[in-house]
Amino acid sequence: MDIPRVAHRFVEVEGVRVFYREAGPLDAPVLLLLHGFPSASHQYRRLIDALGTRYRVIAPDYPGFGHTEAPEGFSYTFDRLADITEGFLERLGLARFVMYVFDFGAPVGFRLAERHPEWIAGLVVQNGNAYEEGLSDGARSFVALRPEQPGAEQTIRELLTLQGTRGQYEGGTSDPELVAPDGWTLDQHFLDQPGRAEAQVALAFDYKSNVESYPRWQAWLREHTPPALVVWGRNDPFFPEPGARAYLRDLPEAELHVFDTGHFALEENLPEIAPLVADFLDRAWKR
Repeated sequence: MDIPRVAHRFVEVEGVRVFYREAGPLDAPVLLLLHGFPSASHQYRRLIDALGTRYRVIAPDYPGFGHTEAPEGFSYTFDRLADITEGFLERLGLARFVMYVFDFGAPVGFRLAERHPEWIAGLVVQNGNAYEEGLSDGARSFVALRPEQPGAEQTIRELLTLQGTRGQYEGGTSDPELVAPDGWTLDQHFLDQPGRAEAQVALAFDYKSNVESYPRWQAWLREHTPPALVVWGRNDPFFPEPGARAYLRDLPEAELHVFDTGHFALEENLPEIAPLVADFLDRAWKR
């Protein structure tokens, strides 16, 4: 039985103590796992177990998430999350990898791709949106919130409650019994730490910068045409299925698989998704 040894480490980047998980041979193809909201690298634990003997798998926590420690006064914007992730990759000497982007991982990852197209050997996109049609009505209303708007911050903070966090994991699933409670319980633990809610409020107000960047990211896809695997939970209340199919407009050769689940598709469909990712890694790395 092949089971990977997973190391849990920290590296210093611009005063941020970045936590990350790593498994796999140092000379193997690299898979960078970029997590979503409101989670952290722990959301990929089972995927790391599935892939971490054949590939070098690396999953960091962003500032404001998980075990990563940011200094007081850190500016929580998506540009800054990308800055720290970029510095993290440079510290590890990673210059070529397949990038798995989910939720917040998409705006972080596409910023990295714009800055360093030579780093990207391929893309795995899982409920990571880059298209207007991939925004539900609820997501559009959320993105439209502004700090000066009465009640806007309270609306964001309601999403940071245990009920809101659990709903993101179980909403849209075909069988909630397949969703382990550990994920949303641990996420809530981190959300309840001092300063974490304020970080998430700042990022929520900055999310409009991602939507404004969609045309640039789409142009990047058309120009660089990276090999791509798109896997998607069709019942995602934030990023519905049209967002998955939109990638085919700019990457017509991308492979698309849609599953009857919600936002955190790996929670319910890891047995189906992990082999797809492994097969894609083998093909992308041979290009």
